[in-house]
Amino acid sequence: MRVVVQRSKEASVTVDGTIVGSIPFGLTLLVGITHEDQEQDATYVAEKIANLRIFEDESGKMNASVKDKGGAILSISQFTLYGDCRKGRRPNFMEAARPEHAKPLYDFFNEELKKQGLHVETGKFGAMMDVQLINDGPVTLIVESN
Repeated sequence: MRVVVQRSKEASVTVDGTIVGSIPFGLTLLVGITHEDQEQDATYVAEKIANLRIFEDESGKMNASVKDKGGAILSISQFTLYGDCRKGRRPNFMEAARPEHAKPLYDFFNEELKKQGLHVETGKFGAMMDVQLINDGPVTLIVESN
């Protein structure tokens, strides 16, 4: 499992001209799932992200988590995170999980984030989406399960 984590001042995702998810501030997650990922991977990554100390505390140091700050999560599925660009000019997506494996695991991941006490908004799995965000910092990290 591979997740791009972006600290966001605000973020939204639109499908067919309609906003399907938005947050005032928190973390925007681009979530990639490979065919080898299991529920324990999703649990590990959700716990890691919920507790990452990447927000400023009262001293101005990155020492607070999204939970500490009362922020929300905008979680967006993105199979292209497993695109392999090493050969040729066209990415190979063989490492990305098929939808029948990825969707249930993506849903499970979002439920695990909710168990951490976070408000979670999502995009629409498998849809073409427009994502808007104000990246705060900018702070962008990659969290992986293995």
